[in-house]
Amino acid sequence: MPKADLSRLWEEHTNHEFVTRDTEATLATMVDDAYVNHIPVMTGGFGKAALREFYSRRFISCMPPDTKLTPVSRTVGENQLVDEMIFSFTHSMEMPWMLPGIPPTHRHVEVPLVAIVQFREGKLAHEHIYWDQASVLKQLGLLTDAGLPVFGAETAQKVLDPRFEHNSGRR
Repeated sequence: MPKADLSRLWEEHTNHEFVTRDTEATLATMVDDAYVNHIPVMTGGFGKAALREFYSRRFISCMPPDTKLTPVSRTVGENQLVDEMIFSFTHSMEMPWMLPGIPPTHRHVEVPLVAIVQFREGKLAHEHIYWDQASVLKQLGLLTDAGLPVFGAETAQKVLDPRFEHNSGRR
């Protein structure tokens, strides 16, 4: 596929996930044996039947209304795309795909997120999604040990502004 088509298809896929919130339209952008792997918490699914259940019950329907994706960078190869973004939301509902078993804290989160997307036969074949789960847990007030080298929303600020410095001495 031409590089522009990879970007267009990925944007169509994420539009169905986050804007139209349409499971079937999301799945239509994927090959039959596609898989999604959210690396930090090992959620996702393999094959359209598992992905249908995942998207409809644990992902699309469990996305807070203020969810926002802020693009940072995109690299497009012959059959793969890497997207770097800031993922932000208010934890106003259960999010079993990202925070399994954690009830809403009503706190705001901003975290850098990277998606590595493989394409085959003109559709998405797989997604490997990475984020810093310690940063998310810190922002939710669930990781409180100040002695750990973990930062919260500052990590997103640092991605957007390389000159950003966190000078409080606290972590």
